[in-house]
Amino acid sequence: MNPPLKIDPIQHPLHATVHVPGSKSLTNRALLIASLASGTTRLTHALFSDDSRYFARALRTLGFDLQLDEANHAMTVTGLGGKIPTKKAELFIGNAGTAARFLSAFLTIGNGEYLLDGEPRMRERPVGDLVDSLTQLGAKLEATNDCPPVKITASGLPGGKAAIAGDISSQFLSALLMVAPYAQNPVEVTLSTGLNSKPYVDMTIAVMKDFGVEVERRDYSQFIIYPARYLALPAYAIESDASAASYFFGAPAICGGKVKVENISRRSLQGDIAFLDVLKQMGCQVTEGKNFIEVTYTGELVGIDVDMRDIPDTAQTLAVIAPFASTSTRVRGIASARAKETDRVHAACTELSRLGVRVEEHEDGMTIYPVEKMRAASVQTYNDHRMAMAFSLIGLRFDGVSIENPACVSKTFPNFFEVLETLR
Repeated sequence: MNPPLKIDPIQHPLHATVHVPGSKSLTNRALLIASLASGTTRLTHALFSDDSRYFARALRTLGFDLQLDEANHAMTVTGLGGKIPTKKAELFIGNAGTAARFLSAFLTIGNGEYLLDGEPRMRERPVGDLVDSLTQLGAKLEATNDCPPVKITASGLPGGKAAIAGDISSQFLSALLMVAPYAQNPVEVTLSTGLNSKPYVDMTIAVMKDFGVEVERRDYSQFIIYPARYLALPAYAIESDASAASYFFGAPAICGGKVKVENISRRSLQGDIAFLDVLKQMGCQVTEGKNFIEVTYTGELVGIDVDMRDIPDTAQTLAVIAPFASTSTRVRGIASARAKETDRVHAACTELSRLGVRVEEHEDGMTIYPVEKMRAASVQTYNDHRMAMAFSLIGLRFDGVSIENPACVSKTFPNFFEVLETLR
């Protein structure tokens, strides 16, 4: 374990321009779809992080030609039209939830025996509902206690009708949608519950369309996919990561001043761009350019009551901004965040309390009260990159904040602390 990292306060209002890495969600979706296409696709501004490396390594282990050009943030994938070259493989995917869910579905279209496993925390993250729905489509796979390891005995995916829960992880539905064109028959997926994180499903459908496959849908209740083939693209640009951008959008609310994030726009495919609406509600000013977004502190920050079920990955960012508001903040709808890299609701409440913030934990979120002075503390991160990145923002305002295990940011944003330093 690496030593704690002390965050030094910034003594002046911010005036900075930052560039954040490519989107994890888009990088992993494009990697999977490009592997299914026939021919070579080059992903530009791709994310190089623990999660995307696990995904890329798994594809290589499965026999795909995948060239990584980290210096130029590019990945080149040669897809094989729905064929998986390797007939037997064991894949280790760390604690990468997207890799676990997407690859579990992807492997069912192959022919062979595959085992997918990860870190101890990954073995606590649910995949049972995805396994059940793939089984309904004729696949043979099993998961230990509804979590990885997942064993897949593949002989193609027959297709048909399946029901799936939408309130555990939207990644289940995204995984099904992306592989469904390669089933032997049409696939009809019906949601058995309401859907959390809807924008991630919209993103999946948009990337599928970019690669030439359309999804028929009835709002968020039913999806129909006919047998089809993805088209390889000479180049496919990955947007900057909106979840990663949220920390820099949020920094002026804590420190004052303004921060501009480049290579991102409100037209983003990523749902987390809606975090800007949360900041607007609290009183921040948001300026949109053609290829940048700038957030400015207006001198007033008010607490809000907000449902974040569609943008749960930004809930920790709001949690660290909320103590600086003039009134309390209630975060709702994020019960699904308890099944992420850690139980993010409990972790955020625990660490805010450690810093001297009054907070109430609810099943679906939290209530956070204003605070004038915080206690010095070493913030536990629970090996969760979002805990490390979010709570570092408090250290920009109050002295005495250290971040335990800062290297956990390598999951999605390896140079986060270097970019954070540029705010000075």
